[in-house]
Amino acid sequence: MVPFAAPVRDLRFVLEELLEHRSLALPAFAETGPDLVEAVLEEAAKLAGEVWAPLNASGDRQGCARRDDGGVTLPDGFAEAYRAYAEGGWNGIGVAEALGGQGLPEVVASSVQEMLHGANMALGLCPMLTAGAIEALAHHGSDEQKATYLPRLVEGSWTGTMNLTEPQAGSDLSKVRTRAVPEGDHYRLFGQKIFITWGEHDAAENIIHLVLARTPDAPEGNRGISLFLVPKYLVGADGSLGERNDVTCASLEHKLGIHGSPTCTLSFGEHDGAIGYLVGEEGRGLNHMFTMMNEARHKVGVQGIGVAERASQHAFAYALERTQGRRPKSRGGAECPIGDHLDVRRMLLSMRARTDALRALALYCAAELDEARHAEEAEARRAAQARVDVLIPVVKAFSTDQAVEIASQGVQVHGGMGYIEETGAAQLLRDVRIAPIYEGTNGIQALDLAGRKLQRDGGAALRSLIEAVEATAQALAASPELARLGTSLAAGAADLRAATARVVEQGADPVHGPDAIQAYATPFLSLAGHVLCAWQMGRAAFKAEAAIKAGSSDPFYPAKLASADYAIRHWLPVGRAQRAVIEAGMETLAAFDAAAQ
Repeated sequence: MVPFAAPVRDLRFVLEELLEHRSLALPAFAETGPDLVEAVLEEAAKLAGEVWAPLNASGDRQGCARRDDGGVTLPDGFAEAYRAYAEGGWNGIGVAEALGGQGLPEVVASSVQEMLHGANMALGLCPMLTAGAIEALAHHGSDEQKATYLPRLVEGSWTGTMNLTEPQAGSDLSKVRTRAVPEGDHYRLFGQKIFITWGEHDAAENIIHLVLARTPDAPEGNRGISLFLVPKYLVGADGSLGERNDVTCASLEHKLGIHGSPTCTLSFGEHDGAIGYLVGEEGRGLNHMFTMMNEARHKVGVQGIGVAERASQHAFAYALERTQGRRPKSRGGAECPIGDHLDVRRMLLSMRARTDALRALALYCAAELDEARHAEEAEARRAAQARVDVLIPVVKAFSTDQAVEIASQGVQVHGGMGYIEETGAAQLLRDVRIAPIYEGTNGIQALDLAGRKLQRDGGAALRSLIEAVEATAQALAASPELARLGTSLAAGAADLRAATARVVEQGADPVHGPDAIQAYATPFLSLAGHVLCAWQMGRAAFKAEAAIKAGSSDPFYPAKLASADYAIRHWLPVGRAQRAVIEAGMETLAAFDAAAQ
């Protein structure tokens, strides 16, 4: 596998404006200067490139092993690599100082996470789940729970999990059947959870499971679900670890990829019941868990971008060294590396441009998260949160769908060698294929966008983003060098505006609205993703063009211009076609009978 180079300069290119004019302009980050951010990025790059990345291929080959005692042994080096991460303070960089973290902006934390996921997605899943557990407890835990569990979770000596899925309850969590029986100041849990990422391992002292379960008198449906904290080892009043709780790894899942990540079936209460503690209000567990899931959804999008970056690096390295065929006579006719063929260049530029665009949108969303949490004015926080609510399903679903395509294209660049495991290209595709399924499948993300998010405000938050896209298009059109980008971006914005109006109108129909949202959701999210990513690349084009005009001869800037041009004039038209899909209506889908096929 090609060595991984953390994309520090590409991240810096996107971050500079977001930090200067957005996140670092907030009073909460007054003491966070550019020099500190630069040092964080450089050190994270070393951890990612020198410690985590070399274990990616070996962890895939070796996988995890369940021991006879129910414990799980990680691949060689994984536990040490995780501890290096935790001991370096990386687990708390985006956590508030009041909770024991470093309190850095979300855009910085997301940048670090992208590098780590690009280096080793299987290992990166562990801190990603812990971050969600921290978020859920910080918002909904009792003072005692926060004091007992948050310091160790923030420092990373304990890790966290999310326990939702059961054999009969996948996306429909109303079917959860795990029981929580009250007993004094705690509960005893009985049931089974499947697909629990990093549910058992030997890298940390304790594992804190956040578990959805029902109390004995709970009503059916979502209202009957509560959230419980179930530690692997019980914790004493002084924070010391006690006896092993009644929760065990019944089996390890055999997966397509991410073999270095222990995905467990967890059994709660095989004996006397697993001791757990209610988090927040009884019956509001699903609401509380969504605090954790929203955090995770953005990070799954970032995760996909990290793997897309690595797949791009892999493909470029192979295309530049693999000699095959000859150039056309018009370009000399000599033997050449495959990267000289325009069809291969199309694939390479497509991979690079899309990765750049996805990164820019994810970090823009992270900057909105910073504003939603830390802006001084309540109205500014509200408006930023409304934009975040629209952006997160797009970042999660569009980034991961595209990451799968980018990794698949990386295999294609390698040709037959890409289908051979030894080259490493196939592993990246296998690993990232889970990302469109994680934290609510991408179809669910699309339904969230077209249904809940658009319908609750009539599309107002999305229209505010479309207005920003249109402003960028107008500015591009006014530039002689970039005018054609402005024309293409304006056309995409018009398509998204028209599609938004159609989805809002038909989705509000009291009879046919739910079916309309189901029919239009996925093409609508794809259109939104293409347009919003193209918008970010329009902004990137301005920055690259300004550097070139200022006299820079650095090839980095023409490369960014090429990415922007491809994203806006070659890739955006593919997304614009989704307007025609929406306008084709839902009659064909409504008439289709799967049982008759």
